[in-house]
Amino acid sequence: MIPSIIEHDAVSNHTFEAQRLLRELGFESEIYARTLGPGVEGRVRPVSELGEHASVQRWLLYQCSIGSPVAELFADDPGRKLVDYHNITPAELVEKWIPPLGEESRLGRRQLAMLAPVVGASIADSDFNAAELVEFGFKNVRVVPVLIESRNLLAVADATEVSRLAEAKSDGGSDWLFVGQVAPHKAQHDLVAALACYRRAYADPARLHIVGREMGGAYRDALARFTHAMGLDGAVEFPGSVPVAALAAQYGCADVFVCLSRHEGFCVPIIEAMARGVPVVAFDAAAVPGTLGDAGMLLSRRDPPYVAAAVHELLSDELARRQLIDAGLHRATRFDLEASRSAFCSSILAAVDLEGA
Repeated sequence: MIPSIIEHDAVSNHTFEAQRLLRELGFESEIYARTLGPGVEGRVRPVSELGEHASVQRWLLYQCSIGSPVAELFADDPGRKLVDYHNITPAELVEKWIPPLGEESRLGRRQLAMLAPVVGASIADSDFNAAELVEFGFKNVRVVPVLIESRNLLAVADATEVSRLAEAKSDGGSDWLFVGQVAPHKAQHDLVAALACYRRAYADPARLHIVGREMGGAYRDALARFTHAMGLDGAVEFPGSVPVAALAAQYGCADVFVCLSRHEGFCVPIIEAMARGVPVVAFDAAAVPGTLGDAGMLLSRRDPPYVAAAVHELLSDELARRQLIDAGLHRATRFDLEASRSAFCSSILAAVDLEGA
């Protein structure tokens, strides 16, 4: 069960992979969602059909990342229950720009307290997420990294996109990359400010590529106005959500991956960047330190001069940059899909055994 599902979304991709693994384990498995996005036709059933085969013999695995009426259906169902927790963004980080999302976030945290007593076992993407579940009273919590979409790691870069990015690079300057929803808690405005500071301080005509679908027009429009006000028209691009081959081209042409997000439950793009050989500079927030480990540059602050100086230090020291690339490649293997698949299956079987099924 999942509130909403769409292609090219980390939690949605995780859900499809979880279904495949459950079927390999011998379970019959269907995905039920309240909102079905483009590209999932025929693979997901509307949650309104969930009650058709209600039974105490069945298990329900709830993908929790936001407040939703789906949580109420999950709690009321007679089946045995597991939660797979991807974290819920604190409302104060989003409600100014997207008031409905703030309400959903507050609802989600109230629902966590409601679900804790009725869930026998749970899975969390990260130690950070697991600690939150324990704080809410969940029992038998296991950490299983996100089942990362392997296509994002293995896809061959789109040749046309590579040529386009390479042509822009011919004028000199470095390329910064961030991948994630265009949303206030991802703090793309801090990235824009840091790029402006970097270009002025180091006379580097650097470019910033912000890849990801938008979440709410108010923040997107404000970000576009801010980019213009900072004199960065043409230096910052917002290609939106892109196909995996175009995403591979973005990673392939990037000099550095910069993440100033204020909240992450895991941050899959950090793993994608490291696996693609892109060094990572990231702000120390929520689950980011646990995902990055010692394989990137972790920042204690995100003010523009500090971020600009950190990126400059990395890009101007080829030895340090190479060391971070190598460390990142090694770190990414810890989140290898096969290892995560094994951990997921072990957690499911342990939960089933715990309940004596």
